[in-house]
Amino acid sequence: MLEAIVKNLEKFPLCRPQPVDDQSRSTAAVLVALINSGEIPEIILTQRAQHLSSHPGEVAFPGGMWDAEDADLLQTALREAKEEIGLDPALVEVVATLPSASPKRRNLRVTPFVGLLENPPVLVGDPSEIGSIFTVPVSYFLDIERYEYFDLIHRGESIRFPRLQYCDNQNREYQIWGFTLRVITDMLNETLGAELNLIYPSHQEIQLLRNS
Repeated sequence: MLEAIVKNLEKFPLCRPQPVDDQSRSTAAVLVALINSGEIPEIILTQRAQHLSSHPGEVAFPGGMWDAEDADLLQTALREAKEEIGLDPALVEVVATLPSASPKRRNLRVTPFVGLLENPPVLVGDPSEIGSIFTVPVSYFLDIERYEYFDLIHRGESIRFPRLQYCDNQNREYQIWGFTLRVITDMLNETLGAELNLIYPSHQEIQLLRNS
């Protein structure tokens, strides 16, 4: 499976973009890290710490905001992964740059990079940012029957999002949705023909969230 993913990621060649000057404060990068765990690769995800003022407890990729000292956005993703979860950049073979996109509720432009790890790394989360670190087998995302929809209530209006619930081997439950879920499912649609045709909110609904 990993071989097929990597082969089909050739349509997203690795590049090292830099933010446009007037957008540097609203530019970020994340690492979609795939562990070669045998027949089924796994994706490294994090849960944001509950004490954070922005999106506490939500599932995300390791990554974060561009820093003026970063040579490019790839360095941003690798630096942030090192700071957040202790992932040594030397262990990561970066193979693709996925299309940049904006999370639903933030005026950011985020560039995802896909990286490969030959073995499960030893990871330690920064408690100031990370509540937990977990991995999900790619196969878990391929079953369309696992997906459900939930309503986010905003100003008395209901906005519906798809999500995937995952329980790890310590019985901790995670809700994977939003930008993180869309990057994963889009990647699997492009590389494995997964046909995960999820329904997302309209542009007007997204603007309502961002302007709140």
